[in-house]
Amino acid sequence: MKTLILTVCLIFAALKSPASEPILNPLIDYGKFQEIVVNSRAERESHRLTEDQFLSAMKQSGVVVLDARSAPMFARRHVTGAVSLPFTDFTAASLAGVIPGKDAKILIYCNNNFLGSPVAFVSKAPPASLNLSTYTSLKAYGYTNVFELGPLLKISATKIPFAGTEVSR
Repeated sequence: MKTLILTVCLIFAALKSPASEPILNPLIDYGKFQEIVVNSRAERESHRLTEDQFLSAMKQSGVVVLDARSAPMFARRHVTGAVSLPFTDFTAASLAGVIPGKDAKILIYCNNNFLGSPVAFVSKAPPASLNLSTYTSLKAYGYTNVFELGPLLKISATKIPFAGTEVSR
C-alpha cells in the first residue's frame, strides 16, 4: 500500500513539475484561434462565392478586395482594384488603414484560386491556403463581412480582371 501511495505521489509530482507547466504568453491565444476556426466554419462556407458572384460583389460600393499575398506577388499579378496588405503585416492599425470599418464587405482570394500563373499564383498546400489564414485573422480582428472566392479558376479562362507587371507584358 505504501508503494502504491508513493507511486501516485511521484506521478502527481511529475505532472506538477515546471517542465509540464504551460509557457504563458498573453499575446498568443491558441484557444481563441481554435474557437474562431470552429465557430466560423459554417459562415465561411456560406461566404464562399462563385466567379460570377465575386465579380458582381466587386462592383458594389464600398467593397474592399483584399490581396494578402506578398507585395512582390501582388506587383506581378493581382485582381484589378485589389488593395495589397500582406498577411504578415496584419495588425489592427494596418487593417483599419485599408478597410473602412469592421462591417465593410471584404472580398479575399489567394494563390489557390488560380491556375496558369505559376510565379504570381504558385499553389500552396491545401491546408496552408492563404484564404484560410486570412479569413480567420480578419474574424480575429473583428471584421464581420468577409467573403472568399471559392473556385479554382484558370487564368486564361476567368472573367476576373487582372493587373500587374505579368499582365502588361
